Amino acid sequence: MRKHSFYCHSLLWMGILFLAGCSTAGRYRETIDKTAAQIIEQKQMEALGRIEPFTIEKPEEILRKKLILGQDLLYSSPASLGVKEIEPIPHWPNDDYLSSGKTDADATISYSSEPIKLTLIDALQIAAKNSRQYQSQKENVFRAALNLDLARDRFRNTFNGSVENTLGADLSRADTSSSFSNSVVGNFSRRLLNGVSLSARIGFDILKLLAPNSSTTKGFFGDASISIPLLRGAGRHIVAEPLTQSERDAVYAIYTFERYKRTFAVSIAQSYLSVLQQIDQINNADQNYRRLVLTTRQIRRQGDAGLKSPVEVDQGIQDEYSARLSWIGAQFSYQQVLDNFKVTLGLPPDAHIELDENELQSLAESVKKTINLDQEIRIDEEIPPADAPIDLPQISRENVGPMELDENYAIRLAFENRLDLRTAQGNVYDAQRAVVIAADNLRAELTLVGRANNNDDLNFHKASYNALLTLDLPIERTAEIVSYRNSLISLERAVRDLQDLEDGIKLDIRSQLRDMLESRENLQIAAQSVTLADRRVKSMNLYLEWGQRQIRDLLEAQRALLQSQNSLTRAIVNYRMAELRLQSDLGVLQVDENGLWTEFSPGGVTHDNESE
Repeated sequence: MRKHSFYCHSLLWMGILFLAGCSTAGRYRETIDKTAAQIIEQKQMEALGRIEPFTIEKPEEILRKKLILGQDLLYSSPASLGVKEIEPIPHWPNDDYLSSGKTDADATISYSSEPIKLTLIDALQIAAKNSRQYQSQKENVFRAALNLDLARDRFRNTFNGSVENTLGADLSRADTSSSFSNSVVGNFSRRLLNGVSLSARIGFDILKLLAPNSSTTKGFFGDASISIPLLRGAGRHIVAEPLTQSERDAVYAIYTFERYKRTFAVSIAQSYLSVLQQIDQINNADQNYRRLVLTTRQIRRQGDAGLKSPVEVDQGIQDEYSARLSWIGAQFSYQQVLDNFKVTLGLPPDAHIELDENELQSLAESVKKTINLDQEIRIDEEIPPADAPIDLPQISRENVGPMELDENYAIRLAFENRLDLRTAQGNVYDAQRAVVIAADNLRAELTLVGRANNNDDLNFHKASYNALLTLDLPIERTAEIVSYRNSLISLERAVRDLQDLEDGIKLDIRSQLRDMLESRENLQIAAQSVTLADRRVKSMNLYLEWGQRQIRDLLEAQRALLQSQNSLTRAIVNYRMAELRLQSDLGVLQVDENGLWTEFSPGGVTHDNESE
């Protein structure tokens, strides 16, 4: 009865080992995906203090695919529509990755064959789902999680098994003999964080178990061993170093991705506003072209009447030609900038897309209210004598924007929030640990090994035992000495990299604050220049009708109006982008998983004009 029980248990273990090796590639993928997701959540909480949704699986119906199919755009292969559209090749693993398990469609933009109008919010969300560079950054985080799981696996309990069938024949003698064995073997191993390695093996020979008159334990065999490092390679800080570094690398990957999300969102806003700025230049060029057409008609009529010289008529015609060239150039520049923007979003450059021009108007109104651009031109003020001392007005610190912070406060804020700075600081600590590891390799190696072996009988009183103590003296350590010296050099480099980044942060913040101040001054000047230039054009038109001015005065006024209009739009965009870049450089611009930002609110913060 006991023997029958052993047979049942033996067959049970055989079945378990067989089934354990029959899992499909798809199941393995699903398992590791869940593990990686758990690791990412852990590291998000550790690095950021919060958890946000994260996946590298893209929606099946992303906007790129919608546009290609809906607008009948050309594409070279099904891969252009996404990985889910390609066909499995021969010998593809048993995994439904290409055919099922598809995520929900991207509902950011509804399906349409007509040109799609995008707001800035739309653009940010589309970029987060369609940008290839953005997807690569997310995959870097996922890969860091996979590497961490692999590092953790080195310190887990490891079980594996095998079934061995051996058929042998001895033909060297006159009497031919043959042999056959069938055994099932299970293995266990574990490496502890202090360096101790454990391993065990147990198995049984099925033929011996089934042989007549065999005992219940006949045919079983097993062995075990333990290895304990006592000098070199001993200690948790040495043994667990690869795991420690992988844990920290996963945090660094989160830091890097969060930093990338901020800079990426700012770059999308910059590209979006650049397209709108180009549209505004088209509108300004269109208005200027129309004004010059009317002016040329008027001059030619006056020339026919003998009121204007041929030279003045030619001046008007020449400026009309120049205006047409500018108008045409502005349209082609817009098309190029728009195509570049589409590619930045991860969309085909031939897709039919429009941007919401109201965004620029809303931005202009917001900026004008923020820094009070509605100031009248002072033309009635008393004019000082010609020989009076000239006092140049200093750069104004009044009507500052909310992000024109005190410099020292801004730098402290950046030091507290810049995630790449935390990574650089961590790299210094990592380099210090590398020095410790390299120094440990210079020591002698003393290892205690113990083994136990039992064959054919599960009687541990009859097993064989042995112990081994090995000592490797540090006589030849050239490679280790070189490694140790290199570790110190790496530490020096890590410190220099930290210093370089710290100085770069200060430089960027000081530069952004100056850019904001300059943009605000440019805004004030450009706003008044537009008003003044528009008044000049109207006045010159009246004077020209009365014959009191030469044509070049009107043409010069019109050129000044066009230039000031473009300068005003450029100053508005530059000021807004300086605000966003500063928030990104400070590390306070929060961007969620959909690519949408939450701006920093500096309420109650000291500004530059208040700190003086």
